[in-house]
Amino acid sequence: MGCCTGRCTLIFLCTLQLLAALERQVFDFLGYQWAPILANFLHIIIVILGLFGTIQYRPRYIVVYAIWTAVWVTWNIFIICFYLEVGGLSKDSELLTFNISRHQSWWSENGPGCVRKEAPMSGIKGLDNHSYISVIGCALEYRYIEVMHSSFQILIALVGFVYACYVVSVFTEEEDSFDFIGGFDPFPLYHVNEKPTNLLFKQTYLLISPTGFSGM
Repeated sequence: MGCCTGRCTLIFLCTLQLLAALERQVFDFLGYQWAPILANFLHIIIVILGLFGTIQYRPRYIVVYAIWTAVWVTWNIFIICFYLEVGGLSKDSELLTFNISRHQSWWSENGPGCVRKEAPMSGIKGLDNHSYISVIGCALEYRYIEVMHSSFQILIALVGFVYACYVVSVFTEEEDSFDFIGGFDPFPLYHVNEKPTNLLFKQTYLLISPTGFSGM
């Protein structure tokens, strides 16, 4: 297969997905978003598997990658619904942190233009050592940044699914044509050796014939 084929395009898409997943994993670690961290980790493994299958002509690995892209699209749709608070979901809930902590997305305090301010909560019993954190001046709300991340992931995954199906079909056709040529060859290889065998028989006949002995 040439370089400008679906196989090379799929290799490029898998590489792009891998870079995007690593970038997202870093910011999810900074925000202690444990559910996205686990999902990203599994996504990275499957993308590497799909990339290996594409390079090494392993259609089964590409099929696993194609199935996972459908799961990955579903997960990112859930993330979009979570941050847009669709269907009773709340972006302020602890669902993505497994109710372990009250951390939110890293972008909530470090988005473009955001200014983080801390004010001591004095006068409230039991909270004298705590600080109230306020974020102002954000040019873009963090939930929209997360939505854009998920939308980009969905777009790459859908294109990757299409090319994965195409590459699997091409690999399957090549394997079928190869088996047909090798399994139904109308001219077996032993025909090639017929001429040398006849020559050997003629030489043996000359050696054992009386004329042959007289010539020695």
